[in-house]
Amino acid sequence: MQIEEISVDNKEYPKQLKNIYDPPKKLYILGNREILKQGGIAIVGSRNASEYGKKVALKISKELSQNGFHIISGLAKGIDTYAHLEIVKSNNKGKAIAVLGNSLDNVYPRENRDLAIEIIKTGGCIISEYPIGSKIEAKNFPERNRIISGLSRGVVIIEAAEKSGALITADFALENGTEVFAVPGNIFSNTSIGTNNLIKEGAKIVTSTKDILEEIIQKT
Repeated sequence: MQIEEISVDNKEYPKQLKNIYDPPKKLYILGNREILKQGGIAIVGSRNASEYGKKVALKISKELSQNGFHIISGLAKGIDTYAHLEIVKSNNKGKAIAVLGNSLDNVYPRENRDLAIEIIKTGGCIISEYPIGSKIEAKNFPERNRIISGLSRGVVIIEAAEKSGALITADFALENGTEVFAVPGNIFSNTSIGTNNLIKEGAKIVTSTKDILEEIIQKT
């Protein structure tokens, strides 16, 4: 399968991405690019996910995909991984969209390369704004979060420390006028500080997938 390259002035470029701050000048895509036009719901969170966080990510991603929503995440360890695991195992309407912080010829982290392949095989896609051969740089990962939020109709945060990268995705979502959802967590856990703070600041609290569906459908 060949990597496709779509510039911002191409009619195939996702329209919603053109409206974000600093839209990528080019997107590099492997897999089903048609689903990018439909958008989806982002599920992101801590790389150091607890068993509770993993279970929540699996459950919410499965139920959203059963309702036809594509699941967007960053293919990182932890919550991002579990947000996509259930999608590649099922044959639901919703597919997986993984936004990488590195070029498509060098999937990172290495342990998720098989998952990336399964995403493509099952009708999803992996995308990046970084050209083939680009070096992996730490600054790329916060930057790619604007793409995750830009493609999304809602952003769900499941476990985030006080300075988690997932909170950057939430900030981008708020700038875009995209709804932010947060799953409450254990008050004794560091990975609950960010999500619990988001709820205090006005993020929609999620205790079931129904909370997300009702809000998104209401705004459709």
